[in-house]
Amino acid sequence: MKLATWNINSVRLRLPLLLRFAAEYLPDIICLQETKCPDEFFPATKLRAAGYTHQAIWGQKSYNGVAILSRVPLTDIQTYARCGKQDCRHLSAHLPGGAALHNIYIPAGGYEADPIGNPKFQHKLDFVDELAAWWPQQTAGAKILVGDLNIAPLEHDVWDSKKMQNVVSHTPIEREKFLAMQNSIDWIDSAREFTPHDQKLYSWWSYRATDWDAANKGRRLDHIWVTPDLKSSLRGAHTPRDLRAWPQPSDHVPVILQIQD
Repeated sequence: MKLATWNINSVRLRLPLLLRFAAEYLPDIICLQETKCPDEFFPATKLRAAGYTHQAIWGQKSYNGVAILSRVPLTDIQTYARCGKQDCRHLSAHLPGGAALHNIYIPAGGYEADPIGNPKFQHKLDFVDELAAWWPQQTAGAKILVGDLNIAPLEHDVWDSKKMQNVVSHTPIEREKFLAMQNSIDWIDSAREFTPHDQKLYSWWSYRATDWDAANKGRRLDHIWVTPDLKSSLRGAHTPRDLRAWPQPSDHVPVILQIQD
């Protein structure tokens, strides 16, 4: 099974890119974040025609939104109101074989790493804390967590760790809480199973860069985690940087995981 996660940054605007990605990379399941689309306007018919006949969507106008597109059946579809907000950030479904797939879009947190002066940053911290406490309470069994988690936790997940200590997405408090969430049920960071921690790995490059490729000031904000019972099934992980150069790109590129089913 080939599983992909991608912050698409508007599914309707980037539908041609999504269809191209599906045709060229042939993922069995695509998890999207930031779809920015109410459910009634989601391009479900065109995606079914591309082979993704099983769909779980939870969207709203202009902001957020998550979706799971699948060639295999999805069951027990659930949505979660994190931090008491119905803001379309967490969607789950069960896959054939019983694994629970969780598609999550953690809040970006604004631009100031100040939980008092910046409510968006506090919301982000609360969101991660809530997940860290929630995972151990869930039923045992195989789980996969994917999404734009909006935190680059490791030194080589950003272009310059020392310069980014006060930049939202790589601050010490975010990284600390992120690690607590990861450790809550011993999640395995699948991408780093195949790319060593001392090698740079990015999934996001800012639109603000005049030449994003030459500057290469990226961050790894997009993740796929699995529970330890799936570790032996991992066969490869890939972050296709070339998609960032496609016409009208998202500022994120997909992360792809190959799992033996």
